[in-house]
Amino acid sequence: MLSQHEQLRYSRQIMLNKIGEQGQLALREAKVLIVGVGGLGNPVSLYLAAAGVGTLFIADGDKVEMTNLQRQILFTENDIGHNKADVGAEKLQQHNSDITIEVIDEMLDEELANYYIEQVDVVLDCTDNITTRYLLNQICVEQKTPLIVGAATGFDGQQLVIDPRNPASACYQCLFPASEKAPSQNCQTVGIVGPVLAIIAGMQSLQAIKLLTGNTIHINQLNLFDGLSNQWQQFTLNKQADCPVCSTS
Repeated sequence: MLSQHEQLRYSRQIMLNKIGEQGQLALREAKVLIVGVGGLGNPVSLYLAAAGVGTLFIADGDKVEMTNLQRQILFTENDIGHNKADVGAEKLQQHNSDITIEVIDEMLDEELANYYIEQVDVVLDCTDNITTRYLLNQICVEQKTPLIVGAATGFDGQQLVIDPRNPASACYQCLFPASEKAPSQNCQTVGIVGPVLAIIAGMQSLQAIKLLTGNTIHINQLNLFDGLSNQWQQFTLNKQADCPVCSTS
């Protein structure tokens, strides 16, 4: 059962028929891995901590830089030079002392990714590193762990849910085959407007909350956001029969 404190703190969520007390209990018991504590990982981690996700693993080997402050809303000038995951965990714990936060203060390699992904209910890809994206996709498919991908550059963003528990689910390599070199542009090369990251991160967080509370999520649906026109587009993906990752899973 939820404590009186939890019932009060999460009352605006609990009153939703699609969440209720059982949904809030599910969030409390959930374990989530957030890879990348940057422009997407900042708001994602804040939203999931605020929602009462019981255990957050946050992974990032980078340090806070001055150029991050325009969009990475957890950080302040005093945090420059410190590890992003360490700083993020401290800020998140101040926001919600009821949850558990584990810091992974290095970039995920295959060994670390395998170790942590098998412990969690869902992974949120908030990176801007294409090698890491492919690695997370591969291991999530192998371990049948849902993966929520987000990306944003300039005024544009994209979001995709991959759920290997469903045999019909396409994966990241179905969309961007590694042999064709997926887009490698990032904020360092083309720039970014901060609120676009907040919009995509909000979508990632919403999908995670829905998944963890047993609500319907849509696989094989690529959501694209155009911040200049304020329009969303949705494209249906197909699982590729020759995909080297998910066709053999």
